[in-house]
Amino acid sequence: MTNTKRIYLWSGPRNISTTLMYSFAQRPDAKVFDEPLYGHYLSKTNAKRYHPNADLIINSMECNGAKVINHMAEDESAEVLFFKNMTHHLLDLDKSFMKKGTNIILTRSPEEMLPSYHKVIPNPTINDVGYRAHFDLILELTENNTDYVVMDSKKILENPEQELKRLCKHANIPFYKEMLSWPIGPRPEDGVWANHWYHNVHNSTGFMKYQNKKEEFPFELLPLLEECQMYYDQLIKKIKY
Repeated sequence: MTNTKRIYLWSGPRNISTTLMYSFAQRPDAKVFDEPLYGHYLSKTNAKRYHPNADLIINSMECNGAKVINHMAEDESAEVLFFKNMTHHLLDLDKSFMKKGTNIILTRSPEEMLPSYHKVIPNPTINDVGYRAHFDLILELTENNTDYVVMDSKKILENPEQELKRLCKHANIPFYKEMLSWPIGPRPEDGVWANHWYHNVHNSTGFMKYQNKKEEFPFELLPLLEECQMYYDQLIKKIKY
């Protein structure tokens, strides 16, 4: 299948990346993959000490990052392949494979994301949440003339059809209305970590309406918020219509 379209989603945690994976899974021409570099990331960092079920994750998937990116670049098992990834899972891997696909940089306001992540992994650092990794990735993609598009989670939730059409146009694939809804419950592609992170998606049947966060921002995360906001402000400047 020589005309396979590869979509590499590069997200931070708690950024509706799983929702987008579920959306693409509804396409009649697509196959989706859930964080194929997670095992590589855990096996190479001290995140294995505090991520839920780290040993189970490492034992359930390929942890050789070079083999994983080779698979992402060479697999031709469907017309559209959607790889949901966390940007910080790349570590120091060769990124030249990204030229073979459409790269989506998915971000979210740190003021909304950090409290959500903090509930599962308390007191995260900049290395856990992906904002600096996103910024560094964009610099590298720009330097290497590799195509990418930046998307914001809030804008997707506010108008999912418009944003999905923008994504599909950029990837040069047709938009399907089926991408806007799905059956309630888990999917077979879910990683073994799903029970810790995917409760909201499993209870959804489509893109949930955007709602402002009403909870008070955790005081202990304020220094991290300031650092992340600096990167986020640069990321959203890259959004083009």
